[in-house]
Amino acid sequence: MKKIVDALKHPFGQAVTILVVSYLLFDVGIRMISVPVPNSVLLQYMLTVLAGVLVYVSDNEARWTRFKEPIHATLVDGDKRTLRGVMLTVIPLLVGYLVFDQVRPKVGAAAQLRSIHPAPPSQITFRGNTVQLTGLENPLREQGSLEEHYLEGRRIYYQNCLPCHGDLLDGRGHFAEGFNPTPLPFDDSGTIAQLTESFVFWRIAKGGVGLPREGTPWLSAMPAWEDFLTKDEIWAVIIFLYEQSGWEPRTWEESGGEGGHE
Repeated sequence: MKKIVDALKHPFGQAVTILVVSYLLFDVGIRMISVPVPNSVLLQYMLTVLAGVLVYVSDNEARWTRFKEPIHATLVDGDKRTLRGVMLTVIPLLVGYLVFDQVRPKVGAAAQLRSIHPAPPSQITFRGNTVQLTGLENPLREQGSLEEHYLEGRRIYYQNCLPCHGDLLDGRGHFAEGFNPTPLPFDDSGTIAQLTESFVFWRIAKGGVGLPREGTPWLSAMPAWEDFLTKDEIWAVIIFLYEQSGWEPRTWEESGGEGGHE
């Protein structure tokens, strides 16, 4: 017991104790959080603690000298040759295992069931105003010229959407390969062809950050376009998407009143 007490009084023992206790506290705290936390966060916390420990043990010459004593003895003293040999063997093996464990492919069950086309809410807010999605049709199809709306939607698409979704609406824009998942292809029969226009309005307006729980984990880079476009501009883009891709939007009668989700 006396040896343990003496070790805890020694600056080196104090430093090791602080690092171990901090790691355990951080690890337990992260595990208690309901959302996944990258291991890099724990590493950042530990590096911060390590920096603080080094500042503490080196803030005066006497403590710094005592802190270095066991390190110096392990690396230099003749009676520590066996210990050095063990450390030179174990530490590289441990580092190699940790690196291997980080890079090796891992297969595991999904955290939860995910739906590619999650059920839309019955209503959303758009810039603070309530929009009822249930039964909602594209209002621009009954207003003005469809050709004008198409041209306006084309302008907006090429100014804002082309870098990700592509010139051919195939999800292969200039930036597409930089995202995971890659942007949605609109020319595919499994995307907007299966959806009502109100569903597409919801997804454009709210973007990846507005996905409901059953649509995660799905780290879409799609921004919330309600921050940049008006309602009419989004409806015009939707007209362009359907006209350009050649698909017909599902109606509420066809979708059975469920917003066209699968």
